[in-house]
Amino acid sequence: MKIQRFCDGISRRDFVRIGALGTGLSLAGYLRMAHAGEAKNAKATNAIFVWLGGGPSHIDTFDPKPDAPPEIRGEFKPLDTNATGVRICEHLPKLARLADTFAIVRGITHTLAGHELGTEYLNAGSRPIPSLVYPGFGAVVSKEVIGDKDLPHFVAIPGTPQKAGYLGVRYAPLLTNDVPKPGIVFSVRGISLGNGLTVEEFEKRQKLLTELDTTFKGAEANSKLIDGLDTFAQQAFDMIRSPKAREAFDVSREKPEVAKPFGDGRFGMSCLLALRLVSAGVRFVTVSFGGWDTHNNNFKSLKDNLLPQLDTGLSALISCLKERGLLDTTTVFMVGEFGRTPKVNARSGRDHWPRAMTALLAGGGIKGGQAVGASDEKGMGPADDGFSPDQLAASFYHTLGIDHKKEYHTATGRPVMIVREGSVIRGLFS
Repeated sequence: MKIQRFCDGISRRDFVRIGALGTGLSLAGYLRMAHAGEAKNAKATNAIFVWLGGGPSHIDTFDPKPDAPPEIRGEFKPLDTNATGVRICEHLPKLARLADTFAIVRGITHTLAGHELGTEYLNAGSRPIPSLVYPGFGAVVSKEVIGDKDLPHFVAIPGTPQKAGYLGVRYAPLLTNDVPKPGIVFSVRGISLGNGLTVEEFEKRQKLLTELDTTFKGAEANSKLIDGLDTFAQQAFDMIRSPKAREAFDVSREKPEVAKPFGDGRFGMSCLLALRLVSAGVRFVTVSFGGWDTHNNNFKSLKDNLLPQLDTGLSALISCLKERGLLDTTTVFMVGEFGRTPKVNARSGRDHWPRAMTALLAGGGIKGGQAVGASDEKGMGPADDGFSPDQLAASFYHTLGIDHKKEYHTATGRPVMIVREGSVIRGLFS
């Protein structure tokens, strides 16, 4: 797989593998007491988080500025959607026809212009600090929402920058490390179970333990190996090998008429797998789609590659969720780490710009067909007070009936709220 590097030299693969360090399959259903009744008022029971790593241009996607000067409005024209008064980029025609199903949040603003810090902020909803690693959305959902004991609770396709943080390894993601290919059974052998240990490597360990036990017929011969096996990896292995889980991961089982709208690109196939997983009962799925760090050739990259893939995959995902009656109970949340400069640079690109950005939310009680908030006439910043990533996070948790002000405790006993600042964006729900 091609490794994409951001402008600061950090590889995209590094970001999506950050969650793999010291992590494994989330086992909330096995390993914790159920918090009965906490989510009883929730609209959603599942979520799909679409991560646009690199920072997509807000002006060239969901917040066009057709009346701004040419050096700001860029090369693309706005396109009317089926939602009155809502216009998006002309290269998102399929999403334009579905605008009544989702809400665009405009005027999101923060001050972290580096990829790593912006990524941490937008994947956890709390501004990062050196002394604490906040859990990502998937870890919190795994802890708070009861899942099927035969299914993983938090799956990342193919990886995610989200971490379990102070919640610990039991709430960390299962990484697929690859995406499905059209019409081919998706192998689970490369999936990470914990600490980078894959299903295939785990099978080899089990085989070695069996051989040692047969040869030496004693506990001493294999005790060190047994001690080295992570408890959660063992449970994750048992879960991922269950018939129900294996069927959930097998996109080749989908009818051709269902799979066709997703296309055969990596992002579209990732969205198809996400659809299949939440249909089976997986509580939280992330889909990572990088390449949005467009300092150079912004318009060509968007027009020829990124926007067509996004339009195809996301529109098919939302449409199929709706057709299956799952959109009300599945929150779709799409965002990147920041926007990009309103002014086009000398390389026909746009640079980092956290002062203004957008997000898209659908399902889970979100009122579709609207743009909430606004950026100013040149896309430089919010037109009024704007929204923070903390408010986005609080709103996301609200769709799942999770109180973002709930306190957890770190291993040292330190009390920490799920989201330190921010409040629910009420306009998303009215």
